[in-house]
Amino acid sequence: MTERSFSPRTEALLAHAAALCAASDVRLTELRRHVLGLILDAAAPVGAYDLLESLRATRARAAPPTVYRALDFLREHGLIHRLERLSAFVGCVSHADGGKLDAHAAQFLICRNCGRVTELDDHDLAHALADAARRQGFVLAGATVEAEGLCLDCAGGGPAAPLSPRSPA
Repeated sequence: MTERSFSPRTEALLAHAAALCAASDVRLTELRRHVLGLILDAAAPVGAYDLLESLRATRARAAPPTVYRALDFLREHGLIHRLERLSAFVGCVSHADGGKLDAHAAQFLICRNCGRVTELDDHDLAHALADAARRQGFVLAGATVEAEGLCLDCAGGGPAAPLSPRSPA
């Protein structure tokens, strides 16, 4: 079976992820590496079934449980994030600057026009949320913040339009 080749940027991130996994004594198998590469190489957040279709190009027997097990591993070790609003996954590159391998609080800016997602690594925001929770007597175990609006390009350089109420699911 021939694995897909990824962009040089993605290959560098995959090599770094493999090194972090090895240092943490966990295994980044070929399948996990392939799924992570597909996510990192994607231009936008990618859903599990889109990943499955991509995997089937080189792994004809790939099935949903195969993808979900790989995604669970990658999430557990902080290599990807799940965007609940989009039911899709994005790669986490916060480790690229030497960060350690673990799940962490994250904040995302999601452009409702072009779909661009920007990950923030704002420790002040994470601490503010934890402090607000603590004032309510709540012990925060983790949090992912997803903010929706317009990116700079889609807003034409101006402020994002106000959010419209979400329709019930």
